[in-house]
Amino acid sequence: MTRIATPASIDAAPAAARPALEAVKKQLGSVPNLFRVVANSPAALEGYLGLNGALAKGTLDARTRERIALTVAEINGCGYCLSAHSYLGKNLARLDDAEIAANRRATSADPKAAAALRFAAQVVSERGHVTDADIAAVKGAGYDDAQIVEIVLHVALNILTNYVNEVAKTEIDFPVVQASQRVA
Repeated sequence: MTRIATPASIDAAPAAARPALEAVKKQLGSVPNLFRVVANSPAALEGYLGLNGALAKGTLDARTRERIALTVAEINGCGYCLSAHSYLGKNLARLDDAEIAANRRATSADPKAAAALRFAAQVVSERGHVTDADIAAVKGAGYDDAQIVEIVLHVALNILTNYVNEVAKTEIDFPVVQASQRVA
């Protein structure tokens, strides 16, 4: 059972959040529960959508972004985000089941993606206190400084949603996937 109200519809959300929720509906075709929970604070919804939208314009492709989301959700044990990003990874980023399973373990069949996921997992487990060797490894895989910053920001964005969903106990409105292991 959810611990923070989930507005049943866009009209039930705070008036200041409704335009943003309408934009989400237009983009996704529906308004997932995460967005409706965050809409309790129109400022929080604006901040989340702003960061998410800005990062979507970065240099990391959608597949890498979904892979990072899967890694972070698994580490943090967030069933909502794991379910959402398994669905999005498969249906939007076109990741196959084996790749999604690997991404949950902070690895990938793609060596460059695997380096990004190892780095993302280190950022989470070490709370940002990564080593020079961690930076060298991700750079050695072909990521530049801007992309490293984007990886860190995607980690932070996903931690944000993991924590909101775990605090709220957001009802999962995607095919349910349970966290099975801890990477870190």
